[in-house]
Formats: sequence, C-alpha cells, structure tokens
Amino acid sequence: MDLGIKGKVAFVCASSQGLGLACATALAREGALVFINGRDQARLENARAEIAAKTGASVQTVQADISTEAGRQTIFEACPQPDILVNNNAGPPPGQLSDWDHAVWISALEANMLAPILLIRGFLPGMRARKFGRIVNITSAMVKSPRPHMALSTSARTGLTAFSKSVSLEAVADNVTINSLLPERIDTPRQEFMAERLMKTHHISREEARQRIVNTVAAKRFGTPEEFADACAYLCSAQAGFISGQNLQLDGGSYAGLI
Repeated sequence: MDLGIKGKVAFVCASSQGLGLACATALAREGALVFINGRDQARLENARAEIAAKTGASVQTVQADISTEAGRQTIFEACPQPDILVNNNAGPPPGQLSDWDHAVWISALEANMLAPILLIRGFLPGMRARKFGRIVNITSAMVKSPRPHMALSTSARTGLTAFSKSVSLEAVADNVTINSLLPERIDTPRQEFMAERLMKTHHISREEARQRIVNTVAAKRFGTPEEFADACAYLCSAQAGFISGQNLQLDGGSYAGLI
C-alpha cells in the first residue's frame, strides 16, 4: 500500500534508538524526508547510517534536548515546517511515591508532557494552514493500565493524552490528526532496562527476567519495534485522515479492559 507520504517532511523525536529509530526508519522507507533527533551526536550518526542501510534514504540529524526550551528552539529552526511529528522521549524511572520529590515530578512533566505539548504548539498552526498534518505521540500502556511503580510515567503521559484529545477536536477539520500509540513489552532498550531491574530485585538471570516479562503478555512474546513502527507509519498516512484523538495499544492483546 502506498501511504501517500512520499516527500512529506517528518520530525521524529528521540530517534537515535528504540521505538523512535524504528518509526523514523519506517517513515523513511515510505519516502518521507525524515529528521531524526537525540542528545548524542555519535548515536545520531549511527542511526543515520542504520536507516540508510535499511532504506537507502538520507536523513537529517538534529542534536537537541526536547525537554529544554533551547532544544525546542533548535528543532523549530532546523525543521520549521514538518508535515509529520512523532513525539517520543525516554520515560521516567519506575519507583514508589517516596522516591518522587518535587524535582522528580517537574522533570517527568517537562520530559513527557510539556515537551511534546510545546512541540505541538509550535508546529500545529503551520500544519493546519497547509491542510495536512499527522501527529503521533508515543506514550505508554500505563495510560490505560496504571501501576503503582509507574505512576510517574502514567501521570505525565495522561496529561499529554488529555491535551491531545482536546486539540484534536479542532485540528482534524484542517486534515491534521493527533493520535497516540501505547506500547507495552516491545523489545527495545527500555525493555532491557526493565529486565535488569528484575534481575537485581529478584537475583535472577537475564533469561529468567525476560521470560517473566513475556509470561505477562497475552501473545507470549515480545513485540518488535518494526511492528510498532508500521502502526506509526499508517497513522501518518494519507489514508488515516479520519482517525484522530485515538489511543492505539500495541501490547500483544494484554489489555484486560473492554474499551
């Protein structure tokens, strides 16, 4: 299927590895002109080479921390008129309420709620004026399935979800859609971090830690970054113009709720 995004400009946040890199690769494969982003230039260069090897596409790199005003200004100057924005950032660490003082809360809100909101604020008017825009937020399954140890992530990302739904109600009239992808148990460096946490907590091997995680997934396997990225690419497509304000879970069928 031709997704109708060849030549469209796409900015993918935090895309030097993991889900961001997978999404950037999928969009480049579909012919989009992709800008990738991260804080480490060496990692960005490695990601650029990986995307080129897989797709033949040349991508631009933007070294910037999206959680800072200076970083966002760098992004606006480097890529002023994207047609596609994929919001992504590293999630806050798991823990418990006693771990999360005022500074920790502010950091989580800056990284996982305010940064994507302010990028949307900067790019949305241009998308609406050009009558095409696709915004995809990579959030978390914890938005719909909160857990005590992930309350920091849930709180910040639920705020972004509420904002996105509110704005989507007006933006869709100008062919600008805003949707969120809710990953869980996708085999990325984040999943390795969670496995290492289990290893230390329960004094078990990496293999056992990963198996314990897999056992919680209805599909009895990890999801792949490529599966996730293909869903992202479709939400960015011309064909997805009637899908907006939605939260799509990619969790191997594990969500226990009905809606």
